[in-house]
Amino acid sequence: MKVLITGGAGFLGSHLAEAWLGRGEEVTVLDLASDAKVRHLRGRADFRMIRESVLNRDILEGLVAWADLVYHLAAVVGVEHYVGDPYQVLTVNINGTQEVLAAAFRHGRKVVFASTSEIYGRSAAVPFDEDGDRVLGSTRIDRWCYSTSKAAAEHLCFAFGRMGLPVVVLRYFNVYGPRLDQMDRGRVVTIFMGQLLRGEPLTVIGDGSQTRTFTYVDDAVRATVAAGLAPAAVGQAINVGSEEEVSIATLASTMVRLGGSTSPVIFVPQEAVYDRGYEDIPRRVPVVRRMREILGVQAEVPLEEGLSRTIEWFKRQSR
Repeated sequence: MKVLITGGAGFLGSHLAEAWLGRGEEVTVLDLASDAKVRHLRGRADFRMIRESVLNRDILEGLVAWADLVYHLAAVVGVEHYVGDPYQVLTVNINGTQEVLAAAFRHGRKVVFASTSEIYGRSAAVPFDEDGDRVLGSTRIDRWCYSTSKAAAEHLCFAFGRMGLPVVVLRYFNVYGPRLDQMDRGRVVTIFMGQLLRGEPLTVIGDGSQTRTFTYVDDAVRATVAAGLAPAAVGQAINVGSEEEVSIATLASTMVRLGGSTSPVIFVPQEAVYDRGYEDIPRRVPVVRRMREILGVQAEVPLEEGLSRTIEWFKRQSR
């Protein structure tokens, strides 16, 4: 099988590329990012990376025509982007998805689209069911542009699906693990990681009572591979996550303990970190019935084990 992964040089994409190569398939990655996370794959006859934008229609057309299966992971992500540059978030996440879907439709290729738990917004109907309502804040709050861009992309997926394109939508819940993105930016795990390794206080926003579930990357990749293979997944939106709910305050103290650090955990007001364009979510937990029943996958790596592996990986990189 020939597998195209847009955004494949990123954290999740690099692990996904490894998984398909491990199955004996050919993989092409299309990404504007550095090849640092896939550099160990360069030189293999069954792997190539094209450093170009998903918005380059001519390049995209040729790669989709080559592929048997398309994963669309390319996106602008991270709090610093959807608060700081909402235009870029909306442009890439919506228009890029439309370009991928249109090319796949022309060539009859199955698409697995990487969406997000941000889709559910501030809904109080927790745990989040895939068919549940979305509840968002004002369009004046930049924080919601990422959720909106992914929702628009999902609508495009389902619209192309109605025209006959085989599409699967995966909504990821806080995927983490080795090769996670740059420390001190974006995800809470990497922010805490940078502080932890420098021996600085871990800064928890608010009172730390907000809760999340975290999905170890190996579990997320197994679900993602299965989505590309399972016929029953076509036309579905599927949560990919763990049911192990933890508060952010507990996450911080657990990372301190597992890292063998003396860093204190401190609490800071939201205004000290983000401007008016950010709004936190009290609780984010998925219903994972479809992941189990349709994909045949469930989260197997407990949070403490996954965090231990991740901390050790970051420690090795910092030596």
